[in-house]
Amino acid sequence: MPGMGHGLQADNPTIAAAFRSALVHQFLLIVLLLVVLALAWNAIRTISFRRAAAAGTLDAPVVETQPYPEPAGRRMLRVTFGIIWIFDGLLQVQGSMPLGLPGTVITPAASSSPGWVQHLVNVGTTIWSNHPVSAAAATVWIQIGVGVFLLVAPRGYWSRAAGGVSVGWGLVVWVFGEAFGGIFGHGSSWMFGSPGAVLFYAVAGALIALPDSSWETPRLGRGVVRGMGVFFLGMGVLQAWPGRGFWEGQAHPSAPPGTLTTMVHQMAQVSQPSLFSSWVRGFGSFDASHGWGVNLVVVLLLFGIGACFVSGNHRLVRIGVVVGAVLCLADWILVQDLGFFGGVGTDPNSMIPMAAVFTGGYLAMFRLPVRVQAPVESSGSVPVASGVPTGILDRLTPSYLLRTLAALGAVGVVLIGAAPMAVAATNPNADPILAEASNGTPNVVDMPAAPFTLTDQQGHEVSLKQLGGHTVVLTFLDPVCTSDCPLIAQELRVTDQMLGTGASRVDLVAIVDNPLYNTTALTNAFDRQEGLDHLANWTYLTGSVAQLDQVWSDYGVQTEVTPAGGMVAHSDIVYIIDGSGHTREILNSDPGAGSAPSSSSFSVLLAGQVRQISHS
Repeated sequence: MPGMGHGLQADNPTIAAAFRSALVHQFLLIVLLLVVLALAWNAIRTISFRRAAAAGTLDAPVVETQPYPEPAGRRMLRVTFGIIWIFDGLLQVQGSMPLGLPGTVITPAASSSPGWVQHLVNVGTTIWSNHPVSAAAATVWIQIGVGVFLLVAPRGYWSRAAGGVSVGWGLVVWVFGEAFGGIFGHGSSWMFGSPGAVLFYAVAGALIALPDSSWETPRLGRGVVRGMGVFFLGMGVLQAWPGRGFWEGQAHPSAPPGTLTTMVHQMAQVSQPSLFSSWVRGFGSFDASHGWGVNLVVVLLLFGIGACFVSGNHRLVRIGVVVGAVLCLADWILVQDLGFFGGVGTDPNSMIPMAAVFTGGYLAMFRLPVRVQAPVESSGSVPVASGVPTGILDRLTPSYLLRTLAALGAVGVVLIGAAPMAVAATNPNADPILAEASNGTPNVVDMPAAPFTLTDQQGHEVSLKQLGGHTVVLTFLDPVCTSDCPLIAQELRVTDQMLGTGASRVDLVAIVDNPLYNTTALTNAFDRQEGLDHLANWTYLTGSVAQLDQVWSDYGVQTEVTPAGGMVAHSDIVYIIDGSGHTREILNSDPGAGSAPSSSSFSVLLAGQVRQISHS
């Protein structure tokens, strides 16, 4: 129904099973891709071997030269963030991600931000909420694919492309998943993760995407370190700013706790191993008693680290790196609580990637690459004899070929995740799995439908037999209802739109479900109110109480007058009857929380079932 699925529990078994199934199917696609790449490796190597044998150069080595090994800073960033991306992808496999992520992570992250940020984030939240299985599965493979891409491509264009992909996906997550890291919201703090963990992923990706020449001098590293220094100084100012609650602990049990104490107490409540929760609770108690002193130490350390980085002095920068790493580790454990507990943790939060960036900057500043004096032989490569025509295959070394195929495999993994997410983003209708998760799967039957003869809106008698040859969608509505029935009516209207030209072979039929208010005047008023009066295939039937009572009994509809004496409580149910008069499916149509009917998962489910039965 409208919004169906938005009120589901995060551990809903139907959604969890669909999520696991999607991951398995996509994993099989990845296995198939790896098999194809392995066959390509074997075929290319066989061709190269035969060409080398024909040229008589099979045993001669060929050199694969590079001016210097991969710079230490670049390698550290590439490997570290490759591992982190893979770890993040594995965290997305948690069964609570499809339904739990929007309400537990994304929406709260934007709650204190300005309206325009919330509106932007809501775009991504709506896509995820309408297509939770596709979005959650896509995120798994995109992040694993990005991580693998970074790890398997150490040099060259493939490696730079991996950095670019990391930037692109990192910015998407930073905007829609982290609401710009909360930088536009109230109470943002370095200790809580501002300016967002994934922003550092994007920064690292941008550094990896730079040309090799950028790493040959200390200029790049100096820029990164000084940039991080300015960042730490800015975070120190925010942490020291009066009135933001960071200087307060909790003077006595009845007094409101300070900002940091509140945050730490909340993190201690997250489901996690008792060892970690005890550490967090202990720090929360300490901050409650010594809030001013804790904040003073943090502010001084932030300013000190920032000053060391900005100085550019080798010794001071090294001290800043060490102190910064220790401070980040302490905050990661005692405040951010490692960041990934609770069932919907998507990453290890900001401290690890932040430390990786300033450490990478330090290495790029003081551990410059040393040029190789002599070319390095690549054993097993295919040499090219003088005067022999050469092609791409002749110039491929085994190591380069392996890296290329591995990079293509990683790109394939990213695309396997990105393709369904792109399709979902263009589809405004919610997946039918949400309706099934709310009300169960359609009950498939094959039995003669109970006959009836009632009166339509125009006062004409209409029988089920007269509708023969068409597929009939039959439901029961109260014309004076102000809750469920208008929602169900809108679902039928949207279903009619989804059927398109096929709607001419489908009759949408409702029967009055109110023993007190059942006149044609009321059915006509209901049709006008819900915009159904212009549908050529819509029929709203009524009759005497005796006639209606017989139909309710035949179709198992429970009807009970409420104490107020107007509206009635009744079954929300839809029957699909085929052209031969047989009931083929019974669907529970109990509405969920209201939202735009155009995004209804029930309409998608109903339209799909009607098409299937109409063509069977």
